[in-house]
Amino acid sequence: MTATPRRRLLGLAVATLAATLSGVAGAQAPAFPQPGKPIRIVVPFPAGSGSDANARVIAKLLGDALNGHPVVVDNKPGAGTVIGAQEVARAPADGHTLLYTIVVTHTQNPHLYAKLPYDWQKDFTPLTQVMKSATVLIAPPSAPFNTVPELVRYAKANPGKLSFASFSPGSTSHLNGELLKMRAGIDMVHIPYKGTADASRALVAGDVQLYFDGTATAVGLIKAGKAKGLGTATPARVPVLPELPTIGEQGVPGLDIVGWQGLFGPGNMAPAVARPLAEMLSKIVRSPEFLKLVEQQGNEPSGAAGAEFAEIVRKDHERWGEVIRAAHIRLE
Repeated sequence: MTATPRRRLLGLAVATLAATLSGVAGAQAPAFPQPGKPIRIVVPFPAGSGSDANARVIAKLLGDALNGHPVVVDNKPGAGTVIGAQEVARAPADGHTLLYTIVVTHTQNPHLYAKLPYDWQKDFTPLTQVMKSATVLIAPPSAPFNTVPELVRYAKANPGKLSFASFSPGSTSHLNGELLKMRAGIDMVHIPYKGTADASRALVAGDVQLYFDGTATAVGLIKAGKAKGLGTATPARVPVLPELPTIGEQGVPGLDIVGWQGLFGPGNMAPAVARPLAEMLSKIVRSPEFLKLVEQQGNEPSGAAGAEFAEIVRKDHERWGEVIRAAHIRLE
C-alpha cells in the first residue's frame, strides 16, 4: 500500500475516533474538545529540545484530526520535569491539558525525591506511549579512549579526573553514568546541566569527557565529527548505529534499561474522554508522518495506549527503583 492511501486510511480512522470521542463524551462527560478551549500539551523541557520537537508534530497532527481545533505546546522546563508535571497534575481532568514527558517523571523521580508535588499514579492518567528511546555514550573526538574497555582502563589509571554530563540531576543520563561507575568500578564526577542542549554543548566543548545522550542528538554529533560513540546503553545495537556495540557487549553489563516518551492526562480523567483520546493519539504516533520522524531520530515506535501503557509505567517504576536504591542516589 502506498503512503497516500495509508494517510487516507489514517485520516478516516482518526476522524471516526474524533466523532466517537465527541459523541460519547457528550453523553457521559463534558464535551471534548470544548469549543473555544485550546488543548495544551505541556512539555517539561525547553523549546528546541528533542521532546519539544516531537510534541509539536503531535500537536499539529492532533489539531488536524480534530478539524482544526487549536492545540498548543507550552514549555515548562526545570527541576527534572517536576515543574511541568506539577502543572498538569493540578489541571482539570477534561482532556484539554496533557503532559508530554519522558520516563523520568513517573519511574525515576518518585524514587529520587523524598517529597514530590505530585503522585506518580493518582495524579496522572497514562494515555499513550509515543516511542521507546535509547541512550548513547559519547565522548569528544579528542578523548584518549575509543571503546568502553579503553575508557575503563583510563578511568582506573586516572581516578576522579573524568567528568560526565547529564541534562538534569536524577535523569536517565545521570543514572546511566552512576550505573557505569558501579558496574565498571570507576570514579567519575557528575556535572548536571539545564537541559539536553546545554549538556551536548558541554561535551562538544570538552568541558566534560562523557555524556549519555539521546539517540537523535548523539547520531547527529557523531556524523558531524563533533563526538565519537563509545557504546549504547541498550539490550541490542540500535539500527541507526549498527557498527557501535552495546556497553554490555564490551564487558560492562547492566546498562540496558530503555527509556521512552509518552503522553499523560491529569488523574481521574473520565474513561469516556481518556479512552478514545488515547486511541486517537496512538493512531497519530503510528502515522507515516510521525513514524518517519521517529526513525530519523533512531528511536523505536510504540503507540501502546491506556492500560497497556499504564503497565509499562508500573514495571519501569519498579526497575528504576531498584537501580536508584542500589546507587544510593537521593535528591533534595
